[in-house]
Amino acid sequence: MPKGTFNFPDNFLWGTATAAHQVEGGNSNNDFWAWEQEPGHIINDDKSGAACEWWAGRWREDFDRAQETHQNAHRLSVEWARIQPAPDMWDETALERYRQMLLGLKERGMTAMITLHHFTNPIWLAEMGGWENEEVVPLFAEYTRKVVEALGAHCRLWVTINEPNVYMSAAYLGGIFPPGKKDLKLEVQVLANMAKAHAAAYEVIHTLQPEAQVGAAIHWRGFTPGDRNPLMRISARQHHQLFNEAFSRTLETGKFDSPVLKQEIPEAKGTQDFIGLNYYTRDYLRFAPNQRAEGYTERFFKPDADLSERGFLANDPEGFKQAIRWANQFHKPIYITENGCEDSQDDFRRRYLIEHIHAMWRMVNFNIPIKGYFHWTLVDNFEWERGWSQRFGLWELDPQTQIRTKRKSADLYAEICRTDSLSSEMVEKYAPEVYTKIFP
Repeated sequence: MPKGTFNFPDNFLWGTATAAHQVEGGNSNNDFWAWEQEPGHIINDDKSGAACEWWAGRWREDFDRAQETHQNAHRLSVEWARIQPAPDMWDETALERYRQMLLGLKERGMTAMITLHHFTNPIWLAEMGGWENEEVVPLFAEYTRKVVEALGAHCRLWVTINEPNVYMSAAYLGGIFPPGKKDLKLEVQVLANMAKAHAAAYEVIHTLQPEAQVGAAIHWRGFTPGDRNPLMRISARQHHQLFNEAFSRTLETGKFDSPVLKQEIPEAKGTQDFIGLNYYTRDYLRFAPNQRAEGYTERFFKPDADLSERGFLANDPEGFKQAIRWANQFHKPIYITENGCEDSQDDFRRRYLIEHIHAMWRMVNFNIPIKGYFHWTLVDNFEWERGWSQRFGLWELDPQTQIRTKRKSADLYAEICRTDSLSSEMVEKYAPEVYTKIFP
């Protein structure tokens, strides 16, 4: 069999990504916690509850796990509702707790990347209209100022908003995130407001910390026509324009361009120092006359696709290459801010991880400036409207006992992080079924 090693550049960041609400526990002052309390919103009516007990201090042992498996970076988010529990109140105790987390990363030799907004909003903000209300822009800027003043000494990499495209789609079109609306016009207005808030936050961060690197994390999803129907080609372009393009192009050009709203946002032009790219899978589209809200289309995977255990995503590393090529159009450094899969049995994950790391290496080998990779995620956590039904962690978590159990994927990822490479020995050891794909 052919053998070899695919090496990554020096100083490449290898880590995992987490989000405050999904790991902290007891996060009762935000809109998603309130949403969980209403029956029917979350699979099995699950609750985030204690989550992974990070707010109670178990971040320490999980950071130890990351360090022991040779990760040199971690992406985490801070919770607006904890830091600003009321419009006229700042919680210095919460900021100090986040400061301790950042010091914990520094003590373990790990680089921090902070996300300022990861899907959740303070209840007081939701009550005033949330992201529908343009007043959110100065409020987000002031929140950003408070966070950077408190934590900036320990962080130079900032993600302003995580997946604004997913948030606007889930909260204002699909209705599966709070406030649970289904209104296309509101959806695009929310996305435009998020672009304005990003621009305001970018300005604040660079005023306080000129050397900072600031970006947003976009969930890229491929939309490929599944047949020769010309309507599907049109639909695929429209899906791509709104979901993948609208927000990021605004940060490049200062012009918000969507199928139902066009708006000049000049302050947003040139406000990304890097591209944060979240990739999980890509979709194929086919005609569906009953799916009016989705432009008379439905998404599907190819019949021969390698699917995760609940059929939530397909193992599609070619889509990952496509996503990276898209990100490279902006001519900025790229961080893979999320990539991972659901897999409680930890079989699918190992081949998914190997094939995606290999795909990323191929893009690096074409001189695309990828600077780091953050796997989703470190420990099983609360997966939003899917509750505890999906397991994305390198460590298994029993949310009842809080017992963590190391998966083989954690050992695979540790070897990748330790050696800064992917080798034939790793593939043979952890996922021999894909050996001939990687080393034909």
